[in-house]
Order: sequence, then C-alpha cells, then structure tokens
Amino acid sequence: MTYQGVLTKMTTEFSQPIQYYLVFENDFIHMNQLLNKTLRFQFVKHQCLNCKLDKPIYRQGFCKSCFFDIPQAADWIMKPELSTAHLDKEDRDLDYEKKVQLQPHIVYLANSSNVKVGVTRKSQVPTRWIDQGAHEAIEIVEVPNRYLAGITEVALKAHVADKTNWRKMLKNDVEEENLVAWRNTLKQYIPQEAQQYFIENNSETTIEFPVLQYPEKPKSLNFEKVGVYEGVLKGIKGQYLIFEDNTVCNIRGNEGSVVSIDIE
Repeated sequence: MTYQGVLTKMTTEFSQPIQYYLVFENDFIHMNQLLNKTLRFQFVKHQCLNCKLDKPIYRQGFCKSCFFDIPQAADWIMKPELSTAHLDKEDRDLDYEKKVQLQPHIVYLANSSNVKVGVTRKSQVPTRWIDQGAHEAIEIVEVPNRYLAGITEVALKAHVADKTNWRKMLKNDVEEENLVAWRNTLKQYIPQEAQQYFIENNSETTIEFPVLQYPEKPKSLNFEKVGVYEGVLKGIKGQYLIFEDNTVCNIRGNEGSVVSIDIE
C-alpha cells in the first residue's frame, strides 16, 4: 500500500500507549499499526505549510519568505516572554496574536531526558508533553495569557533546564523524578505577577509510548538529503519514528516535505 502527502506534526490520542496518526490532505495512517512493518519513504518535493509552493523549507515547515512574514512563526512563538497582545500591541497580526496569546497558558515541568520547564496553551495539554517525549509531567501555574507564562518560564529556567536532550530521550536514558517535589521547590522563584496562579494540589501525568526497541545510537534522518529510506518501524516517541537500524526520523524536523510511503 502506498500513501503520499506533505509531512506535518503527527496527531496524537492520549491512551496507554499513545496512539499516533500521520494525517495527509485526503487520508491518514494509524502509525501504531505499522510497528514491525517495513516502510519505504521517498522524498518527492517541498511544500511550504503556508503558501503551499515547492520552495526550500527554511524552518518549522515554512519557506524563508513565509517564515519571516506570518504570525505563526514570529519570535514570541519560541519566546513567550516577547508576547505583547495583552498590551494591545501588534507584532505581525494583532488579531491572530490576541487569539493565541490571550488564552489560558500552562507552565509545566516535564521529564523526557531530564526535568525541564516549558510553556504551552492549556488546550495543548497533554499534547505538548507527548510531542516532547516526556514520560511524566506536571503543571506548575495556569495563567491567563502567554506573556505571564513566558516571564515565569524565564525565571524558572535559571533553576531548571529548558531543553530536551533528544538522544537521551530516544534511548529512554531517563530517571524517575518526583515532579511534585520539583514543583514545590520552584514555587519560590515564580515572579510576583504569577504567584497567585500557582497550582497547589495536582499530581503527575504519566505517559507510555509505543516502543518495541529503543535505539542504542540514534542516527537522524532527513528525507530531502537521503532521497529514499527503507526500514522496519520499531517505535514512536515524541514526534520521532524509531527504526530497527537505529535510524530515527523527527517528523517535525521534516515538516513541509512531500513523501511517498510504501508499506510492506
């Protein structure tokens, strides 16, 4: 069976284990059903996720001109503390920025390769944790806008990591942590403006991923560079496909690539 489409972030369903779906314009693949099957990928072309043109992908699935123009790729996406919609101040598109920034946001702790702090919209819990390959996570504060979440993250990352080591995450080289204890320890560092939003009583969320075999030495796959790749799917964690030969494919890192997929 052959599928073809532009790669975008896999859709997930929270269950034990997580269910993954690769969604194309007119079809989808339930990836969990492909474990232990041989998949053959062939790069076809680029397709910018915004303008849909066959132009080289710059970042986040967008061509260079779109990346520096559209609000979905503005600096405040990666740096929430730069959000200005709460001040009624436009960056690229105030209507879009108000829609995204002026809604409840969560500052959380997640344990994937190590304990790290992060920010996401409340509507993206637990999707954000799944995408990061976290096997446990907990909310610290729930604030009414992205700016407050951003300044809280900046304050906390002076005391806890804010990055994931993707190789450790994929090798499952992680230790169990008491995230409730971490949350309580970090409370003192929350900025005054966000102190009232601290979440006192909650517990960790645990996440199980569909992985039959973890890679010993993960090798990253870029479809554009290799052209064609064939391998036996052994697991899915975060947004990574894990293959029997230690090759791993970050679907997010390949967004905007049109590929054909043959399933044996």
